This record gives sequence, C-alpha cells and structure tokens, in this order.
Amino acid sequence: MNKLPFIIALLLLAASCSKHPLETGGSKAEPSFVGSQQCASCHEEEHSLWQGSHHELAMQVANDTTVLGDFSDVEFDYFDTKTLLFKKDGAFMLRTGNSTGEQQEFEITHTFGVEPLQQYLVEFPDGRKQSLPFTWDVRSEEDGGQRWYHLYADEYVGPGDPLHWTGQYFTWNTACAECHSTNLQVGYDIDSNTFQTSFDEVSVGCEACHGPSSLHLEQAETKLFDDAFGLPVDLDDRGISAWIMNLATGIAERSEPNLRKQQPESCGRCHSRRGILTEDYEYGKPLSDTHSVSLLEENLYHADGRILDEVYVYGSFVQSKMYAAGVACSDCHNPHSGKLHAGPDPNDTCSQCHLPAKFATAEHSDVDAGNCVDCHMPATIYMGVDDRRDHSFRIPGTTESDLHYGRAIAAGRSANANDQLLAAIANREFPAIARATQLSLISPPAGVAEMDAITSSFGDPDPLVRIGALRALASVPAEIRGRSGSHLLRDSVRAVRVEAALAFMEQRDLLPRDDARAYAAAIDEYRDSLLVSESTPDTAIRLAELEFRLGNGDSANRYYAHALHLDPSFAPAHHALGLFLIRAQDYERALVHIQRAVEFDPSNSRYVYVYGIAANSLGRSDEALTILNDARIRFPDDFDIGYALATILRDNKDLVGASKVAMELKMQFPDNPAVDALLRDIAASIAR
Repeated sequence: MNKLPFIIALLLLAASCSKHPLETGGSKAEPSFVGSQQCASCHEEEHSLWQGSHHELAMQVANDTTVLGDFSDVEFDYFDTKTLLFKKDGAFMLRTGNSTGEQQEFEITHTFGVEPLQQYLVEFPDGRKQSLPFTWDVRSEEDGGQRWYHLYADEYVGPGDPLHWTGQYFTWNTACAECHSTNLQVGYDIDSNTFQTSFDEVSVGCEACHGPSSLHLEQAETKLFDDAFGLPVDLDDRGISAWIMNLATGIAERSEPNLRKQQPESCGRCHSRRGILTEDYEYGKPLSDTHSVSLLEENLYHADGRILDEVYVYGSFVQSKMYAAGVACSDCHNPHSGKLHAGPDPNDTCSQCHLPAKFATAEHSDVDAGNCVDCHMPATIYMGVDDRRDHSFRIPGTTESDLHYGRAIAAGRSANANDQLLAAIANREFPAIARATQLSLISPPAGVAEMDAITSSFGDPDPLVRIGALRALASVPAEIRGRSGSHLLRDSVRAVRVEAALAFMEQRDLLPRDDARAYAAAIDEYRDSLLVSESTPDTAIRLAELEFRLGNGDSANRYYAHALHLDPSFAPAHHALGLFLIRAQDYERALVHIQRAVEFDPSNSRYVYVYGIAANSLGRSDEALTILNDARIRFPDDFDIGYALATILRDNKDLVGASKVAMELKMQFPDNPAVDALLRDIAASIAR
C-alpha cells in the first residue's frame, strides 16, 4: 500500500488546522476586548443605531457637549446646605457640603445617564467616584423639566448617612459602574481602602452584551468562522422561528418553541435587582451563574409581583405569560438603539402580536380602549422623574383572585401560611420566581409535608426554585432535613452552590465525602462573592460573620475592624462586633460596641434589647432595668423587650413590677406559653 498520499493528507490537514484563528499551541486563545469602533466597519447599521442610544450615553466624559445641566452660577438649596453649580477654567464645578458638612469645591469628571435625568460624578483622591444627588431634569420646560432637583427632596440626608452623596450607596465603583461601562475591573485594595477602577469602554459598548470580540475580529479577517462566529455568547433567541398570527385568538404564536432564553439572561445582568457573585462575568451563562437575583421580596415587590422598588425589569418579565410564550427582549426592543421596533407609541408594539381588531375595542376594555400599556404595564416613577413600566404584563383584576400566586405570598409575609404556600408551590403554572419566593416564605416548624415540597423542588429546572428550596431548609428541624439537598453543592449554577454552602454550613462536618469536597469549593465561591464588594461596611460584616462561623476568629476580627474603619458610625457593625466579642467572652468591650449601636441607631428595638441583656449579664442589673424600662415605653409591642424586663425584675425580687409587666404581656400575647410559664413562676415566688 502506498502510504505517501495518506501522509500528505495528514500534513495538509495539520497545516490547515494550525492556521485556524482560534488555535494557539493546541488550545483556544482567550478573547480580548477590542472596542465598539472596531465593530463599525462591518456592522455599520447596528453601530449607527447604537450611537446616541442610552447604552452609548450611559456614561461620558464631562465636557461642553455631554453636560446637559445648567452650570451658569446656579445656586441650589437643600435644607440647610447650599450648592453652587458653576464653571471654572473650562471645568464643570460645584461647591457643596462634603462628608463632614463643610463647604468644598469639587470638579465633575463624568456625566451619568442622558434622559429623562442626568447625574454627575466627582472623583476623590482614593479612586472613588461619587454620584451627585443634585440631578438635572432633562425633560422640557413644558413637562416640568430643565431644572435642578435633589433625589431626596422630601427628606434630609446629611453627612454620615450612607445615603449622603459621599456615602457608600453613591459610590460609582461598586454601586453603578458594572452596568454603565464595559469590562469593569473594580480594583479595590482593602489595606489602603483605595480604588484603581478601570474599564475598556467608558459606556455600554457592543462587547458589554456580545462579549470580548478579538476572536470574532480575527475570524472576520480570515473568513474562517466557527459555529459561534468567534463570540462567547449567541444572542439569537429567535433562530429559524417566526411569530405567526392566530386569527382565532388574535394573538401571535411562535412557529417553533423557544428553547433558548439567552437574551433575558444576558440583559438581566444589568436589568435586574441582583447582587454580584463574581467580578469575572461569564458571557453565555445563566444569570444566576454570575449574579444572585432577588426574589419577590417584600421591600422590592408587591405581594402579587408588581414592581415596588427599582427592580429593573428582569424579575417582572420572568413572571409574565410573554416570557413563558417565548417572547425575547428583541421582539419588542431594537437591541442596538433600545427603542421600540414599532415606534414611540408603546401600544403599537403590542399590536404586533395582539390584533387591534380584537383587543383595541370597547368589548375588550370600556376604559380607554386601545391603550394597552396603562392597563397591562402600569408605570411607577423613580428618581423623581423617571417613569418605568412593569414588565410582568399582568391582566388587571386577576391579582385579587384566590388563584393568583400573590395570595400565597401575601399570606406568607404576614403569618404562618404553610398550607397555602404548599398548594401554590405545587402549581407548576405559576412562574418560577413566584414558586421560589413561596418556598422561601415557609415558616418553622416545618413538617413532613413541607419537607416533601422542598425536596421535590431541589430538582426543578429553574435555579431560582432550587435556591428558594435551599432557603426553606432553615425552617425544617435537623432531625427531618438530614443532609437532604447537599447534592446541590455540586449544582451547575454558582448561585445555587453558594446558597447550598450557606444552608449546610453548620452541618459541614457531617456531609458525605463528595459533598464535603464540593462544600469547600462552594464556601470559597461565597467568600469570593463577598470580596467583590468588600469596600462596603455591610459586606465587611457579612465577611466577618462568615469567618467567625468557619472558626477563623482573627479574620473575623479584621473584617469587623474594617467595617468600622469604613464607617465608624455604622450601627450594624457595632452591634455585630459586640455579639462577636460576647462569644469571645470579652464582655466589657462587647458592651461598649453594643451601646454604640444603640446610640447610632436608637430606633432599632433589637439593639436596645441586646444592650439591656448584655448589661444584665455583666451584673449591671440596675443599668439593664433602666435601659429596658425606657425601651418598654418606646417599643410597647416588642415581646422580647417586655419579657426580658419582666424576668430581670423577677430575678431582682421585684415581684410586683415583674407581675405587672407579665400581665401586660399576657394581654398583648394571650397564647404565648412563655408568658404563662413566667406568670406561674412569679405566682409561686410570691406564694413562697
């Protein structure tokens, strides 16, 4: 057999493979960011649409073209603080109160947003950029705009408050930058408490959505495209399918089922209420692999899932029938301009898939027929002037129905409603985010029925449901739960693994070998998720609590100290450090910090309760009684304060005082067995 042609063929194949743009030394080269301008030559139309969009203008260097606000020596009064907005040597400036309330001049370096409002950034020597609350209303004068206003116009936010413009919640590096620039690197150094934040593009460029595109660029030059065109994520959710009108229902249907939902997962990176799990965002992964998505929590959503706080669309959209039917973000919005495909009237967008002849009629609605969005997408105003529409596309009136998932959520928020929650969790017609929320609301003590619902949810295809099930484990007694669910330490989605690490932290020594290995990796992922925002005092406390629970006392102490270094008046840090010192049996120092927590936040009844208990434990019963008597007047409905006061009075032989407080508790909490036991004990002491 002549082997020469075969050998030549192998050599030719090897040569062609070596020239493939993706191959370097036998492995794929890591893609890098190239900038939006590189995309313009081949994608001229898309680039043109992107120019002038909210994405392109999300953040800009401050200059005469980009700054829309009036800086012509304008004076702005906010309670007792005067702010002057002016220009000096071509720079945009302001004079206002600094972190201590003293008047100081600052230079504005960047604009932030473009309409209906524009904010401005000031850079500090430590690398922080702070967003100003003095905001320019971009709207026309006819609409009430072309004016300066304060984001907290109706309440005074002064120096030392985390909501002050110099505080943590206005720090661009950690609170805003990921979604207003491309390929952000926060660059925080805990030892010096400084930032060296960088990005590849000052605003939201092409690669913020499509990912680093150097390989795509190389493939375009060689015309040798792989299946993904050299891009790390495929955003084409439609594929070969089309929307076809069903004339019988008047609603369009997909010609092929939508098995991909990459667009919501990618857009949700910024258009959702979430926390960051890793600074290294991974394109093409589920959102929950890099971020921790908020459920329908009480401070964020109404019980029926309608928007309450700023939640940025994703959590609303995944509740919707539109999402379930396969609607993608780009079915309504042009992904490059951000505008609606059908024009400025949003009702025209609805008519693309909902026949006006059927739905824009008096028979469908006798109130403003044809105005779809005001009924199905009601708007809420945020940041003073920005009205944002709810994207759950709900049918008005159905949320009051007993069949709506909001009924169980409302019940679970207010009391033990496990039976109602279990029935709702079993309804697979309800959206995953609602079932996840219902799982998280299961109240202790959970029994066998609750545990069955939890374990069946461990296998749910949606990671949010698996996360909800893991949170529900906290309500289940250890003898029932066992190690059920520990396999989720090996889940394919990071947020699930992190939640599992928290759920099994106290049982880590009892885990099977494979799960124990997975636990070690998952708890490291949790720690890494906190390190992303270790520049904030609340995250520093969480890091301290983690290290303490893992037995790393020195690391815990370091993070408590870091939290107080970041904000010496941060009451939660003093309270948490006080509890840590109690566990360490350093009682005198503990009492100092617990007392400071009360001084910095006297409205927190829990802090006052712990302060009273701690003083009593140190033998300062008179001080404890003074604290708790005052607290009883200020927090008359707090059971723990009343019970602690009654027991300390009893222990100090003031049986009349103890009896009086205990009887008040009996009237307030008639079914509480602890009160009944206390009354019996006081009666027995009096009888003796």
